Amino acid sequence: MKEAVRRNINRFPEDFMFEMAKEEFENWRTQFASSKDEFKGLRYAPFCFSEQGVTMLSCILNSERAIAVNIQIIRIFHRMREMISAHKDILLKLEQIENKVSNHDEDIRLILYYLKQLLIPVSAPRDMIGFKVHKGSD
Repeated sequence: MKEAVRRNINRFPEDFMFEMAKEEFENWRTQFASSKDEFKGLRYAPFCFSEQGVTMLSCILNSERAIAVNIQIIRIFHRMREMISAHKDILLKLEQIENKVSNHDEDIRLILYYLKQLLIPVSAPRDMIGFKVHKGSD
């Protein structure tokens, strides 16, 4: 497969396919605990394909098995897209609720501030209310 892709590299722009970076590949290889220590899965970094890359891959690989695998991968990508779009409206609603709640937080803080102000006793002496009687003015 890698050889076929390299022979047709002009069919695979950056957004169709990329090769794993060295650190990604090393991390990926360590995930295979059952592989032999000297190989740890693959020896060379694999190609990673987008949905369009898989479609293009099906154009250059012609064995029955490659065609069957590509059909399954394309179906998986299609199902993923359906799931994402189905849950998109739920995510939008959650975002709206989050925004509403975050706006309420500020309002609640303000209300609590004023309530605390009402609970603080007034310490300044207050003027007496009522009539003042003057002595000796009769």
